[in-house]
Amino acid sequence: MRPKLEGILETAVYVDDMDAAHKFYSEILGLKRMVAGERLFAYDAAPAQALLVFHRGHTGEDVETPGGTVPGHDTKGRSHFAFRIAAEELDAWRSYLTEKGVTITSEVTWPAGGRSLYFNDPDGNVLELAAAPLWPNFLS
Repeated sequence: MRPKLEGILETAVYVDDMDAAHKFYSEILGLKRMVAGERLFAYDAAPAQALLVFHRGHTGEDVETPGGTVPGHDTKGRSHFAFRIAAEELDAWRSYLTEKGVTITSEVTWPAGGRSLYFNDPDGNVLELAAAPLWPNFLS
C-alpha cells in the first residue's frame, strides 16, 4: 500500500538578485524570512508551508551538512507558483499590487468559478493569487 502524502511542504523559485527578491517577498507580499544565506532564503508562506528562494546558478552542487548531503539543483527561465487567497480578498489584492507598482499581467476566471491574478517577481517568475475553486481538491 502506498503511504499517504500530506501536501506540499515547500516550493521553490530561483532568482538572480537575492536583494531584490527579498525586498519583493518581504515588503510587497509580507512574508517573514526564516533563513538567510548566500544561496537560499526561506520564507514562512503559511502554517507548515515554506517558500524557498534560491540564488540561481549557486545551487547546482551538492551541499554537505552535518545531517547529510543536500543534492544540487537549479533551473533556468521563469518558474511559477500560486498563493491561495480568499475570494473576498481578490479586489483588495488587485488594488494593493497596483498601489505598490506591481503590474498584474493577467486575470483568469476558471471554469469551476475560481479566479486568479497573475504578476511577476523582480526576476520574472510568474506568481499567482488564486481564489477557490480551481481544482477539484481546492476547498473554499
